[in-house]
Amino acid sequence: MSDSADDPVDGEDAGGEPHDGRVFRERTERVQAAMADANADLVALFPSSNLQYLTGFEEAPAERHLFLFVARDGDPVAVVPALYETQVRAESWLGDVRAYADREDPLAVVREAVADLGVTVNESPHVLVDDSMWATFTQDLRGVLPAASWGLASDAIEGVRVRKDDAEIEALRRAGAVADAASEWVRARGADVVGLTEAELAAEIERELRERGASDVAFPVIVGSGPNGAMPHHTHGDREIARGDPVVLDFGGTVDDYPGDQTRTVVFAGDPPEAFERVHDVVRDALEAGVDAVEPGVEAQAVDAAAREVIADAGYGDAFVHRTGHGVGLDVHEPPYVVEGNDRELEPGMVFSVEPGVYLEDRFGVRIEDLVVVTEDGCERLNDSPRGWQSP
Repeated sequence: MSDSADDPVDGEDAGGEPHDGRVFRERTERVQAAMADANADLVALFPSSNLQYLTGFEEAPAERHLFLFVARDGDPVAVVPALYETQVRAESWLGDVRAYADREDPLAVVREAVADLGVTVNESPHVLVDDSMWATFTQDLRGVLPAASWGLASDAIEGVRVRKDDAEIEALRRAGAVADAASEWVRARGADVVGLTEAELAAEIERELRERGASDVAFPVIVGSGPNGAMPHHTHGDREIARGDPVVLDFGGTVDDYPGDQTRTVVFAGDPPEAFERVHDVVRDALEAGVDAVEPGVEAQAVDAAAREVIADAGYGDAFVHRTGHGVGLDVHEPPYVVEGNDRELEPGMVFSVEPGVYLEDRFGVRIEDLVVVTEDGCERLNDSPRGWQSP
């Protein structure tokens, strides 16, 4: 390694900008290019996964005005409460950060910022607001730009976010490995699970995810035992897990801001109820059919159809009550949605779940789920823990 003072320091490029900043700048530039296709003059974001995606800054929405404004060219402008200024500068690549004190009118700063970006109140700009922006902030922006027409930021951002870059895919791989490890751990508990409540087992799984490297759970852990497993989004309750109960286990941990998400259906001890083994075989075959259908150029709905056909042919079509999958990125549910009617063609870098299920009311449910990433010639599974129903 050279000792020259002209060499970039570790983690920076020759211009002194942090490497992550370069990634976020490139993402912003791709969104700016997409804005032209959407005929948009301005994108307005507030604390959300979109803001995090373009800047690296993560924060929950609150009552104060915090915006990022992106025009078709040039650097974005952030308008933030003064108490956030140092944090935003430290945790993002943004150079133009305009702070206001609590005693000041934030909308006066907003008016100046959008004017400096070339958007004027007397013209009719097309403004795309964050899809999850609170109504109070959207209404304030309408007051600042009364002649504007309005759309959603996803018109420009979705097409960029839907194809994950190498760093995102690697984070999702790590999250998948954490989920796999936790899944193998809980399966190995075997008969020790019998007698625990769903909530108690969910708490153990959450602890295990954290011990395996997750910073948080990606969503509330689902433990659906016996008849509770027939409710697809039952989380967990006080029902005790009994011998022979099929237990739907759906969980994931967040790693480097990206979530894992896998589902297995396990019987921890005893003999399962009548028809369970056949249903489990059908769902597992449907999972394989869905995964096998994934490749570039295939419509998202074709993956849904491949999985759904297996279940329908087995006579359980009416018991498969949800879409086959959803995209996964900074949000655990995002495009592309794997559902009938979605003719979007799959592209390399897209990541989504394949999760067929059969739910027999008052009896049991079965769901098996893996995440996949579309490759140049097929797909890569991001989960590889056992998919059978038996526990040691």
